[in-house]
Amino acid sequence: MGYFRENIDKAIAYEPGFQPKDADVVKLNTNENPYPPSPRAMEVLEKTGPEKLRRYPDPLGNQFRQAAAELHGLSPDHVMCCNGGDDLLNIAFRAFCDESRPVAYPVPTYSLYPVLANLQNCTAIEIPFDGEFNLPARLAATGAALTIVCNPNAPTGSLVKVDELACLADEISGVLLIDEAYVDFAESDCTRLVRDFDNVIILRSMSKGYSLAGIRFGYALANPELIAGLLKLKDSYNVDAVAIGVATAAIMDRDHFRKNIEKVKAERTRLTSQLRNLGFKVLDSSSNFLLASHKHANAADVHQKLAARNIYVRYFALPTLRDKLRISVGTTQQNDTLLAALKEILHQKEILHQ
Repeated sequence: MGYFRENIDKAIAYEPGFQPKDADVVKLNTNENPYPPSPRAMEVLEKTGPEKLRRYPDPLGNQFRQAAAELHGLSPDHVMCCNGGDDLLNIAFRAFCDESRPVAYPVPTYSLYPVLANLQNCTAIEIPFDGEFNLPARLAATGAALTIVCNPNAPTGSLVKVDELACLADEISGVLLIDEAYVDFAESDCTRLVRDFDNVIILRSMSKGYSLAGIRFGYALANPELIAGLLKLKDSYNVDAVAIGVATAAIMDRDHFRKNIEKVKAERTRLTSQLRNLGFKVLDSSSNFLLASHKHANAADVHQKLAARNIYVRYFALPTLRDKLRISVGTTQQNDTLLAALKEILHQKEILHQ
């Protein structure tokens, strides 16, 4: 048609995980929390009246900012509300990157980063992880305006130590964005770096640990001057009134949050062990998903056979990942259904190879 900018015309859009319409499936492909949200959050949702919907929301979401600030030991001006973590990523690319200001990140990682780089028409410097998924030393020497580290990393579930990220923040001249969308399932987080460095932004999500993927709510933690700059780029009302209320109630319900996290961690440990018993190589994970491969089974084939049984996991047809499956941690029943199907699929392969 010729209407779009050249880089947009040639762009390949981000492809979200498959969303089956049938509710009667085992859905382990998009890293949703398998357990319900906080009852307090549901109460806020149920009590939402027409007046709340008629009026525009608080443009800054100050109710949530206050609650998040108290949780993290910061002030509200350290917090920015976002329409999911992806909203923050989009804002960060627009704020810091252009044709002469590149982004850098280790790979493999969240596949949205290169899409956003292309849309912003900036160079993406991709530094490979080593075999143990350690933070690449070369990442500090790229000269990038924006450096992103997904931690825990998607899709590997690996975790970089806080002190290593502190060293990276100290060494680089640009901004370090630490994508902690999955950090609720890890044993450590990087909140303290916001106090120690003026060039660190931390991304947090309410989708994973809080079971609120459907309302699209995330937030940024950063030095108040960085937050003030980022606020210039957000949509006028980037988070809606219902989401603000529900997310605030959820983040304040610490007891429900902790119980849900512990259930996911317990199932993560059990599922890891059971998959290894089936011959899968499974990376240790600090997230709510596992990355698994099997030397006697083709990952794409297993992915298709599971889908035929209404069991959905994630497959990436990428050079470093095409022999692997990313499996979200489900409930005990969901995980047992997955394991039974994998046993059947692998047994069929054994018969064919005899």
